[in-house]
Amino acid sequence: MAQEFITISQFQIDNNLELLAGEKGLDQKITEDEISRPGLEFAGFFDFFENKRILLVGSKDASFLQTLPRDTIRENVKKIFELDPPCIVFSKNVKIDEVFVEGANKYNIPIFRSNLKTTPTSSKLYNYLQERLAEKISIHGTLLDINGMGTLIIGKSGIGKSETALDLIKRGHQLIADDLVEVWEKEPGNLIGTAPKILKRYMEIRGIGIVDVVTMFGASAYRDKKNIRLVVELENWDENKYYDRLGLDSKKIKYFNTEIAHVTIPVLPGRTVSLLVESAAMNEKLKLLGHNSAVDFVSRVDARAAGKGDK
Repeated sequence: MAQEFITISQFQIDNNLELLAGEKGLDQKITEDEISRPGLEFAGFFDFFENKRILLVGSKDASFLQTLPRDTIRENVKKIFELDPPCIVFSKNVKIDEVFVEGANKYNIPIFRSNLKTTPTSSKLYNYLQERLAEKISIHGTLLDINGMGTLIIGKSGIGKSETALDLIKRGHQLIADDLVEVWEKEPGNLIGTAPKILKRYMEIRGIGIVDVVTMFGASAYRDKKNIRLVVELENWDENKYYDRLGLDSKKIKYFNTEIAHVTIPVLPGRTVSLLVESAAMNEKLKLLGHNSAVDFVSRVDARAAGKGDK
C-alpha cells in the first residue's frame, strides 16, 4: 500500500529546503507523487493545472515570468495561489518575485528555496516523492545485493531464507531487507526494494534471535535500497517434480508492470544453498551482459551432432 501523505514540514526537513514564506502552511499535506513546472500557468493557461502537485520553479520559468507585464504577473501568480498547491519550491539562484512572498503569507502556502540547481532539484524531489508516496507492496522474503544484482529470496517460512542470507553476507554481499521487503515500481522495468524503517539493518535468525548486521559485520554489509533484478525461490526438494537441469527454461515473475527473472532452487541436505543463490545471481548477471551459458552449451552440442565444431 502507498503512504497516504507526508506533511510539508517533513518534506522540508527531508530535502533540506530553506523556508522563505508561508510558515503557517507547514502542517498541510502532500498526497501526489508528481511535480509540476508552472511555465504555462505563468503565461495564463490553467486548463490542466494539477493543484495537488508540488510546483517547482526553475531559472527559465522565473526568467520567462519577468518578461510579462507587471499586472499579468500579479494576476497569474495570484491565481496559482488561489488554486491551492501544497507548496512551491524555487531552485538555487532563482530571483524570487515579491508577489510569491505576499501570496505565500496570504494563502498560507509555503515557498522554499533549494540548495541545488533546477535539474538536480527536480530529480531529487521526484525520487523522494516516488519513494514516500508511490504504491508499495510488502513481500515476505530477504533482499540482498549480490555483486551488484538485487536478489530477492522468497519461500515458505522456515525454508532457510535468513540463514542463506547470513552466509551470503559473510561472503561479502550486502543485506537490504530481511523478513519483509517493501517494493515499489519507480517506472516499468525498475523495481526498488527496501526494508521497513523499523527493520533496517536487522535480521531474525531462528535459534539466535535478532542480529544487527552493521554491528556484526560492519557498515559495508548493509545498504538502504536496491533495484531488484532476480527472484530466487527456495522450496523443499520434490522428487516427483521436474527441475530444469540446463537452464533453458526462462521463467519470469511479475510485480506491478515489471517482469523479472525467477529461479527455483530445491533445498535438501548436503546442498550449500547460499552458494547456489550466489551462482544464480552471477549467472543472471552474465545473461544481462549478453552471455547465456545454457544457450551456448546447447549450440555447441548441436554443432557437434551435426559434425561441426570442435571434437
